[in-house]
Amino acid sequence: MGTKPSRTSLLDKTFRVSLILKGLDGVLELIGGILLLLVTPQQIGDLARFLTQHELAQDPHDFVANSLLHVTSNLSGSATLFGAIYLLLHGLVKIVLVWAVLKDKLWAYPWMIAFLLVFIIYQAYRILVVFSWGLILLTAFDIFIVWITGREYRIHRARNQQPSPTPQSTA
Repeated sequence: MGTKPSRTSLLDKTFRVSLILKGLDGVLELIGGILLLLVTPQQIGDLARFLTQHELAQDPHDFVANSLLHVTSNLSGSATLFGAIYLLLHGLVKIVLVWAVLKDKLWAYPWMIAFLLVFIIYQAYRILVVFSWGLILLTAFDIFIVWITGREYRIHRARNQQPSPTPQSTA
């Protein structure tokens, strides 16, 4: 008969899985940033038209397809450069912080929390400007990551502050 996993070990596993997902998100952001540097706004628009043509042939009023076409038709070189730099920096910082936290680097925990809080504030602003369920879910996930990272940071900091046992002298 197996033993029931403790709540702490389940939270620890959840923390590691959540961090790995954040790290993978950072990798995808790096890839997206690189692609934005290599692909012109015209090519992005062409790709969007190609990807939506079948859907729009069936339903010319499809909201997602029309929204995608609208966004890609208004891209400029400066907008794609901004997007590329944003994704590259955001992805790189995320990957470095996730790696450092997974390696139990105590300094990385507060940086991870601060980094995510800045983006939570930005995402909340974006939700108010343009409502998006995807952004709401991402923000909720980031809030969870902040909470669980803070919990892990307190545990690791308390463990590091405990005095180490002193060896007994044999006299």
